[in-house]
Amino acid sequence: MNVKNRHTVHASSGNVFADLGLRNPEELLAKAQLAHRIAQLIAARRLRQAKAAELMGLDQPKISALIRGKLSGFSVERLFRCLNDLGQEIEITVRPGRRRRGNTHVVVAA
Repeated sequence: MNVKNRHTVHASSGNVFADLGLRNPEELLAKAQLAHRIAQLIAARRLRQAKAAELMGLDQPKISALIRGKLSGFSVERLFRCLNDLGQEIEITVRPGRRRRGNTHVVVAA
């Protein structure tokens, strides 16, 4: 039996959360990028979750959730503090958008 699967491919906007139609996609993407950087730092320093939790003033289950991308319990500000606790500096730059009003975005550069 020859059955052809027909898939529609859509170009990404660059933000998977926006592509999925989720609320606050820019914030969700920023949180995901910040959490990814935290996970990279934990791995690079070969920290166990308990030690990372101690450094960041969290409990181990929160670190586990963060590493697995379960970020509903984390604000952007809390993720900033976690990065600071891991010896990272946070620099925020505000500038006029290159796009029309309402279509600006947040970028996390590490």
